[in-house]
Amino acid sequence: MRLGVLDVGSNTVHFLVVDAHPGAAPLPAYSHKAELRLAELLDDDGAITPVGVDRLVSMVASSIAVAEDKGVVEILPFATSAVREAANGEAVLQRVTDETGIELRVLSGQDEARLTFLAVRRWFGWSSGRLLNLDIGGGSLEIACGLDEQPDIAASLPLGAGRLTARLPGDVADPADVRELRRHIRAEIANVVGEFTRQNAPDHAVATSKTFKQLARMAGAAPTDAGPRVPRRLTRSGLSAWLPRLATMTVAERARIPGVSEGRARQLLAGALVADAAMDLFGLDELDICPWALREGIILRRLDALDTPADRRPALTP
Repeated sequence: MRLGVLDVGSNTVHFLVVDAHPGAAPLPAYSHKAELRLAELLDDDGAITPVGVDRLVSMVASSIAVAEDKGVVEILPFATSAVREAANGEAVLQRVTDETGIELRVLSGQDEARLTFLAVRRWFGWSSGRLLNLDIGGGSLEIACGLDEQPDIAASLPLGAGRLTARLPGDVADPADVRELRRHIRAEIANVVGEFTRQNAPDHAVATSKTFKQLARMAGAAPTDAGPRVPRRLTRSGLSAWLPRLATMTVAERARIPGVSEGRARQLLAGALVADAAMDLFGLDELDICPWALREGIILRRLDALDTPADRRPALTP
């Protein structure tokens, strides 16, 4: 079946069309996205501005048109921290429904962590043993760890790259602001590390999200056009070597780093500080980059619901 996943994130609204059926990997067929940066389109009360809401409604409407053109039979719409935490989140959801007919499902931070973990488990398989996954979004950092397809423990922290970038004003970050943000990030992560380290140590540490992909590419990983199955890794030593340089670069200079998009360049330093802190506090020397993340987790969970015993054909008998 052809599914459409509508992901309303803090940075990007992404409508991904995939061909999928139970027991098979979902295959991307078409991508339609726009960097709305909803987490930055907030007023003083923490509400998404009218401009932001207008852009969101327009993007959802255009995604419906894409779905019709591409033969999508079902849309799976969801929203994450930007809408979840907005002061006018309920009103935004209602307007989207009223004007487009789409009812966005708002995921909790733990839902995000669990669904992303499912995608990572399916990608790397059972041979990975106990998995630890880190995901840096625009609004939050998700952490999950476990042996099964559902993590034993999951946490969501308000440490998204977009959210934290607001604490680094200016074209070049002020060193005092960087130090203060670094302290803040490490204090937040340290609050939950103990909950994870009480479990057995992970056999395999993984990272998902655009931020981690760009950090890995910056540190020497293969480019996107090499394909999703090429192994990619982010090492703490490689990241640490770049951090002092990122802190002194202008946004335009960061955008010229191979693999860094212009729209994400401003957030790169904050994302790097979160990644460095997480790797340090969890004692990780390296992270394997997983090409699947939350959207794939949503798809896989939907396919699991279809793959019930009643849907299966009886086994052939001699």
